[in-house]
Amino acid sequence: MKNVFVSIFTLYIFLIVSGSLAAIDERTISLGGESTWKFAEIRNGVTEIKAVRPYPVLALASVSGASSAGYSAATGVLGNFSEMTQSAFDLFVSFDERQTSLFRDSAGQYILTIPSALQAADRAYARGGSGAAIFGNSGAHTPLIIKPYSRNALFSSGGRLRDFTIEFWLYPLNMENGEQIFSWVAVKAVSGKQAAQRILCSVSKNRLSWSFLNFFTSTNGDAHIDIELTGNKPVIPKTWSHHLIRFDAATGLLEYLVNGTCEIIAYATKTARESSEVYTPVIGDNGCFLLGEKFTGLMDELKIHSVCAGRSSVQKFPIGGGRMETGAVDLGHKSSGVVRIDAAGGKTGINKQNEYRENGMFRFSDDSQMHFFIRCSDNPWLLNNSRWVSFIPGSPVSGITGRYVQIAVDFYPSSDGETAPYLEKLNIIYMPGEPPAPVRNLSAVASDGAVSLKWRHSTSANTQGYLIYYSAVRGELFGKDAALGSSPIDVGMANNVLLEGLKNGTLYYFRVAAYDSEIGEFSSEVTARPLAGLQ
Repeated sequence: MKNVFVSIFTLYIFLIVSGSLAAIDERTISLGGESTWKFAEIRNGVTEIKAVRPYPVLALASVSGASSAGYSAATGVLGNFSEMTQSAFDLFVSFDERQTSLFRDSAGQYILTIPSALQAADRAYARGGSGAAIFGNSGAHTPLIIKPYSRNALFSSGGRLRDFTIEFWLYPLNMENGEQIFSWVAVKAVSGKQAAQRILCSVSKNRLSWSFLNFFTSTNGDAHIDIELTGNKPVIPKTWSHHLIRFDAATGLLEYLVNGTCEIIAYATKTARESSEVYTPVIGDNGCFLLGEKFTGLMDELKIHSVCAGRSSVQKFPIGGGRMETGAVDLGHKSSGVVRIDAAGGKTGINKQNEYRENGMFRFSDDSQMHFFIRCSDNPWLLNNSRWVSFIPGSPVSGITGRYVQIAVDFYPSSDGETAPYLEKLNIIYMPGEPPAPVRNLSAVASDGAVSLKWRHSTSANTQGYLIYYSAVRGELFGKDAALGSSPIDVGMANNVLLEGLKNGTLYYFRVAAYDSEIGEFSSEVTARPLAGLQ
């Protein structure tokens, strides 16, 4: 019984020690976190952001600018409306520059005058891109002024407009009556006299109202139509909302939309109905836009388009998500095996509860999600020939063997497009592939013009053959005298060989290395001197 106990105890200790040794052999390569995301070479719809965790994280880029993916032409009764495209931008102020002094019109048509009280919000509070503008935060309400710079600008003096669209995102703090958010002011000749021309977007009973004064003008320029529009639904304070007003010169339709839904329409026509003379805008002199003149809150993604635009994307994140792929990560040796991939990340958004986790299924309570893939190869240029394999972070990975691995992560937003996941770091845990162990007991026996070499085989089961290195100069090991050829000589799986053709009287140095897909360590060095008359 005592012997049985000793045997069991010995086996138990062996298993513990074996497991510890296996863990010691494991190695880790970290991506992200303090190791940075330099390996994240492909980023489609994915960007690097700060202020979420101690180090930058990877996350979906919010919708900003315009593309066929972000905007689409209207259908049905609005089928004549155009897509919003980059080429249709007349004005685009993204507020992404992080410093208010750097705010600009990226379309290059307008110049901005920035008040000292204006502040910049970072990405965590922005609706799109990496920043937003904060108005009235210190109690000051000096407006941001935007003036036409180019004669090609839609709102340059004296121009007659056709189609146009104005849109922006708004995050009001209070929605107090009389707050003035957006306006255009100019001087216009009306009935032979100078008069004010104005577009004003202001707050009235928790709704946004738009008024157009001396803006829409008859074909002969003798008459004007003033129009006022007020949204049907209250705008909720401390919540982002999207506001868009557009004009179709073909029909005279002026339409106001909130969060992509039509609130109210009017016709800039002689009869205020469709199918009569359309009054189109004629721009007054010395005009400018004023932003946040009497407003407290945030504004983002201000755009003017030279088209009567179709539906706008009102989601913060693209519903199709984004993807990150690393470059080839070198594990150091061929036949290295990935044990598992650990990951850490979460999801967050303005006014949304943060969720953070390490490993497991990265699917969050609002259906935002990250999906992970890996592939491998012994040749970094042939990774595209390997198939992607899905894996769950923290779970064992099998069948992923090679010197180079590549990881991909798909990012998907929440079901409402308002939040998105982020990836903080990845740890690749792997067992390095080891080259064959060195041969043992190498011996060299000299004869006339030859040396006989013998050794004990490498103990590594993956050994595919042996290389003999020789030279007449210590440390070089690249001789050329032997009849079998220059050093090194591949002798296959043989463990003894006769090297003929060597020079008598010359001292030669020999080493042997086992190989598989890589060359292992050299054996200890031996020497021999061929001499005439030796048998």
